[in-house]
Formats: sequence, structure tokens, C-alpha cells
Amino acid sequence: MGQFKVGPHALCWVHAERLVHKLDTFTDDNRRAQSFIRDLIWSFYRDLKAYAREPTPQRKAALSAEFDRIFTHKTGFVTLDRLLARLHDNKSELLMALERPEIPLNTNGSENDIRCQVTKRKISGGTRSDAGRDCRDTFLGLAKTCAKLGIAFWDYLGARLAISGQPEIPYLPEIVRNRLTATTCFCPYYRTA
Repeated sequence: MGQFKVGPHALCWVHAERLVHKLDTFTDDNRRAQSFIRDLIWSFYRDLKAYAREPTPQRKAALSAEFDRIFTHKTGFVTLDRLLARLHDNKSELLMALERPEIPLNTNGSENDIRCQVTKRKISGGTRSDAGRDCRDTFLGLAKTCAKLGIAFWDYLGARLAISGQPEIPYLPEIVRNRLTATTCFCPYYRTA
């Protein structure tokens, strides 16, 4: 999805496996081949997650070779074999975690963040103006950030609008910055001030 193409990114393993899962099967042989490949993919996914926690050069080479074995496997189920070849063509994006273990293996968190916006757009048909879209996106971003930080959105909004009786809440960038400096960040591009 275009909204996730920001900086170095990996393809989502959940979406890759879903393509295999959603294939139409017509024979018992097709179903067995599909099930076999799905089991291999999920086993490989678990190995990638373990690698991301403790990367080693030996494990990196072994996982790259295992990826080739899985995605060049010929099952005899032509549609599945074509899909595997197509996924194999995306090897560098699917194996981004071998180079950058801090990059997530799936985009579910990002998709969950925008799901309420998509639902609202489907129900209401979107906004009437660019200003309306910008307002919706700004408030949605604030609400999601507050939720992730454990801050009540209405309290935060009340503090920003200087409504009497509201708790004193620092600005979100200050809160985020303080939380980042309080924890270890594994991203090599992150630098503390």
C-alpha cells in the first residue's frame, strides 16, 4: 500500500501468506500442496522473528537459503507454483529483516491505525473539502497518539484549549521524546539530541 512506502520498508508476511491461503483449490492434491506451503511459510516466519531478536551472520545465510527452497519449490499445483515464483521475485523486500532486524515483519499495526479512518470514509463518503480531510486526519492522528501513550484524548484537547479544570498535559512531541529517551531504541537511524 502506498501509505506505508516511507523509508526502507519490508513487504508484509501476513499479506504474502494470505495470497497462498486465498488460492482456490479444486483437488485434494491442490489442498495438500497449499497446506504444505502454508506450514513452511509460517515456520519460516517464526524463524525470521527469532532471527530479528538475535541476528547472526550464519542464521542470516541459512534463512536466505531456506527462503529460496520454499519459494522455488514445485508443488505441481500450477497456480500455487506461479504465486511462489512471484513471491520469490520480492525476496529483498520480504527478507528486509535480515538486513534491518528492527523493521516489522508485518504491517498490521499500521493498518490498524488507519482502519477507523477507512471505515469512516466508507460510511460518510469522505470529506467535502481538503480542509475537512486535513482536520479529520489531524484529529485522528492526535487521538491515536494519545491512545498509544495512555492519555485521554479529551483531556489532552482540553489542556491544549486551556479549558479550566483540565489536567496539565505536556505537548505530545515532548511526551514521545521523553519516552524514547527512557527506553532503548534499536533503530540505527534514531539519534537522541
